[in-house]
Amino acid sequence: MPANPIPPSGTNPADSFERLLTIMDTLREQCPWDKKQTMETLRHLTIEETYELSDSILEGNMAEIKKELGDLMLHLVFYTRIATENNHFNIVDVLNSICDKLIHRHPHIYSDVVVEDENDVKRNWEQLKLKEGNKTVLGGVPASLPALVKSSRIQEKARGVGFDWDNKEQVWEKVEEELREFKEEFNTSEHKPVDKEKAEAEFGDLLFSLINYARFIDINPEDALEKTNKKFIKRFQYLEGKAQDLGKNLKDMTLAEMDIFWNEAKKL
Repeated sequence: MPANPIPPSGTNPADSFERLLTIMDTLREQCPWDKKQTMETLRHLTIEETYELSDSILEGNMAEIKKELGDLMLHLVFYTRIATENNHFNIVDVLNSICDKLIHRHPHIYSDVVVEDENDVKRNWEQLKLKEGNKTVLGGVPASLPALVKSSRIQEKARGVGFDWDNKEQVWEKVEEELREFKEEFNTSEHKPVDKEKAEAEFGDLLFSLINYARFIDINPEDALEKTNKKFIKRFQYLEGKAQDLGKNLKDMTLAEMDIFWNEAKKL
C-alpha cells in the first residue's frame, strides 16, 4: 500500500482542526490498532490523559500542557468518529451542541438578562439546567468523581440555588464543631474503644466542612492536597537519596536520623 500523503500544517484554527479530522479518518480506516478501538476501550485512556493534563497544570509546564491538550483533543475526535460510523452524531453535531448550550446558558451575554457578578452567573446556570430537564440540582454531579472533587461540586451546586452559609465565620464555626465531634470519638485519655463507624462518619463530616471553608476563601481543596502530596514526595525522595548516600536503609534508621534529612529537604 502506498504511503498516504501527509496533510499540511494548518495556518488557522479551522485548517488545523480539519487536519486532525483527516488524520483521524485515515488512522481509523488503515491502522490496525485504531480500527479496533471502541468508546469503552478509549475510556480509561481518556481518564489517564486527563490526569496527565492535571499534573502538567499543577507543575506549570506549558510545553506539557500543550501536548496533553492535544492528546485530549485527539480523544474527543476519536469518540466522535466512532459515533459517526454508527450514525449517532458527527463532529458538526458536537460542536453546534456545545455552541448552542453556551449561548443558552449565558443570557447575560446573548440576551437581556442582567447579572451583578460571577455568583449571579452560577445561579442562573443552575436554574437553566433545571429548566432544561435536570430533575435535581445535584443530579449533574458524576457519581464516579473522586470524593474530594465531588464534595466541592456538590457544595458549588447547592450554592448556585442559594443553599449556603452567609459568611466564612459561620463555616469556620462548623469546622470547629465537627473537629470536636470527631475528637470525642477517639478520646484516648479515657481509654475507651473506638467505634470505627462513628469515627469515620465524623471524619467525613470534618472533611466536608473543611472543603466548604476552602471554597469560602477561594482555595481549591483538590489542588491544595495534590500540591502537598507532591511536596511530600519530593522531601521523602530526598530523604531516600541521603540514606542511600550513607549506605543505609530507611527502615534501619531512627526517626531522629530521618528528621535531620527531612528538615534539610524542607529548607530546600
